[in-house]
Amino acid sequence: MVNIAVLGYGTVGSGVVEVINTNHASINKKAGTEINIKYVLDLRDFPGDPVQKVLVHDFDTIINDPEVDVVVEVMGGIEPAYTFTKRALEAGKSVCTSNKALVAEHGTELVQMAQDREINYLFEASCGGGIPIIRPLNSSLTADEIDEITGILNGTTNYILSKMATDGSDFAEVLKDAQDKGYAERNPEADVEGYDACRKIAILSSLAYGRHVNYEDIYTEGITKIDATDIKYAKHLDNSIKLLATSKKVGDGFYAMVSPVMINQNSPLYSVNNVFNAIFVHGNVLGDAMFYGSGAGKLPTASAVVADVVDCAKHLHRNIFMNWSSKTLNLMSVDSVENRFFVRIKGSLTRDMEQVEQVLGHVETVSLPDAPEEFAVITDKMTEADFKAKAEKLGTVISRIRAWV
Repeated sequence: MVNIAVLGYGTVGSGVVEVINTNHASINKKAGTEINIKYVLDLRDFPGDPVQKVLVHDFDTIINDPEVDVVVEVMGGIEPAYTFTKRALEAGKSVCTSNKALVAEHGTELVQMAQDREINYLFEASCGGGIPIIRPLNSSLTADEIDEITGILNGTTNYILSKMATDGSDFAEVLKDAQDKGYAERNPEADVEGYDACRKIAILSSLAYGRHVNYEDIYTEGITKIDATDIKYAKHLDNSIKLLATSKKVGDGFYAMVSPVMINQNSPLYSVNNVFNAIFVHGNVLGDAMFYGSGAGKLPTASAVVADVVDCAKHLHRNIFMNWSSKTLNLMSVDSVENRFFVRIKGSLTRDMEQVEQVLGHVETVSLPDAPEEFAVITDKMTEADFKAKAEKLGTVISRIRAWV
């Protein structure tokens, strides 16, 4: 028997308990032993819920029990999750988590602590919710050198952009709808400003490239400036706008960024809509692969957490090696990254096109009949620094969105 303790009985924590209870027999068979929930830690009581029988309010009860083999940390945030995780690892207990903020901030240290003690720190659910991506990067794709990861890593922003495209609504209106349906938090900043996706691409990049990628070094731009007119242009071009998190090897360097991107139907991510997520991986041997599924939600996320519990049960006192070095991967300046740009310009297509081409070079033009005071162009590839300088020189740029290269 493998005894586990679940830290936090919120959305994911209650999902972990539900998944283990629902699929108990098959989970035990796959683990090769019985998975027993010995404790659930929460500050609250839950009268009438069967969890009350195993509920504890003091973390020391778990730490001091030598029968607890695996701790499931699904509290979220940095503290007290960080302190509890360190204490569990120091006590020789493996830890599974869905906490992307903690993994992005302290993953290098916690992975090393687990390796030093021949136990495990696993975090499959931290990047793709229910989508298996950590395990493939860590085992299935080890014959490849990964040179690109690009993904839709946040279900909230993907739902908002999909809804804007379907309804023609503005960002603020759709955000309220997403909050009413429970897809967005009351404070949606981490999602809509791109911070959540930033942490996830930092974790994935660290594993793919074998060196630590600091999320604070990643250029991050959210979707709050995308409006209904941007969506109209995209539909006119048979394109869609997605918040993409990307890391890529270019020559001997690497860059990473999070930003809205206008993508066409040649992109494998074009048809990923609503709360679904997808992660595109390119390897030098494999070529292209894509992982698609529910990127968030109670049961999909809990399913990934329980899969880690099963791995821990199968590898008690035996570390599953992770290719995540403490050596930092220094990222290229985003100024040197090349992109194409979709640019909305104030003025008249017939009157101002000559000046636009003089400044931006060769462009494709787009206009909308219900936007007579502006037009749009799509540039050829240029560096971020070049575009910024040219946009300032032009002086009539309303907005810009990166375009699929």
